[in-house]
Amino acid sequence: MHATVNAATLERVLGHRTRFDARFGQYFDSLAGRFDLPVPSRYVPRCLDLLRDLSMRGGKRLRVVLLYEAARLVTTEEVPGLAEAALSIELLQTHGLVHDDVIDDAPLRRGGPSTYYAYRREFPGNGATALGLAVLAGDLAGFLSTQVLLEAGAPVALRQALLGVHTRTAAETVAGQIADLERDADALPDEEFLHTVTDFKSARYSILAPLTMGLLAAGEDPAPHRARLHRYARLVGISEQMRDDCLDLFGPFGGEAGEGAGEDAGAGAAPAVADKSTGADIRSGRRTYAVRAVLAAATGADAALLEAALGDPRCPDATLERIREIARAAGVDGRLKAEIRRHAEDAVAEAASWEPYWRAEAVEFFRSLPMWNVDRMP
Repeated sequence: MHATVNAATLERVLGHRTRFDARFGQYFDSLAGRFDLPVPSRYVPRCLDLLRDLSMRGGKRLRVVLLYEAARLVTTEEVPGLAEAALSIELLQTHGLVHDDVIDDAPLRRGGPSTYYAYRREFPGNGATALGLAVLAGDLAGFLSTQVLLEAGAPVALRQALLGVHTRTAAETVAGQIADLERDADALPDEEFLHTVTDFKSARYSILAPLTMGLLAAGEDPAPHRARLHRYARLVGISEQMRDDCLDLFGPFGGEAGEGAGEDAGAGAAPAVADKSTGADIRSGRRTYAVRAVLAAATGADAALLEAALGDPRCPDATLERIREIARAAGVDGRLKAEIRRHAEDAVAEAASWEPYWRAEAVEFFRSLPMWNVDRMP
């Protein structure tokens, strides 16, 4: 049996989010004063405004919650460095979202315009300027994410340790993004390769990094526990990414919409407004878990229909509906849901094995988390 989420835990999670959002707003309020520009600039303040808008506009703050709950594995006391670690993780997330939307040519993010498309509207006759500003905005968020750790009010050794985790995670995430593009170049990518992409592109920075940084801030050496923490992060990440892919192909479960593990996936949050219409993965040519499953099951004319639709931004809704029919007839939806649940249940079992090492009450949170979204599936 998996753990259930009690009211006290949900209240604590909401508290983490509320406090962080206030702190994030304060950070951006003070940010403009950091730039000693030699001449008046309109572009730099506008860039900061767009970064603030994207950062504050939405997201479930899963990384922030995991960070604070990881510290609770060791202690319930306030510990130095957590607030700055949370800022750094979310700024790294902003960096990734800005660049992802450039790569994907995505107009929407978190219920509003992506940074790239905001610039495209502001520079309708100069695509090169819009592209350059969007890339630089993502770069700026990435550099700020390291600066905030260097300036943390924490001992030097802790700042260096947190920065080490942060920079390693950033490099792994970029490697995951590169592999993500490689995935879409393969006619039928191996499922283990999809797991690797999910691991590097999202699970390591959305789950493993907050766990590691939270333990560090609480005074625990995470090195002896890295393998168990990584197993948990990978399992949760795969379950969430499969679920997001399933949502895109088959539509919301019971009216919900969500984002993947690398795009603000989270558990225990109210449904988010969808950033992309159902079928966006097919129209963009993404060979996701769900798309791969249909490719593996389809034959003859059905397979040809799917291949023709992949990467066609004008793929008709009727074609997408036919692909869903093909997928359902082949049992793809049922197999995906079973795999989503299996990975989540394996993550629950992994968290249960943490009990000899950390506080039982805090371990219970990590046992409950993998099933929060899975239990909403029909």
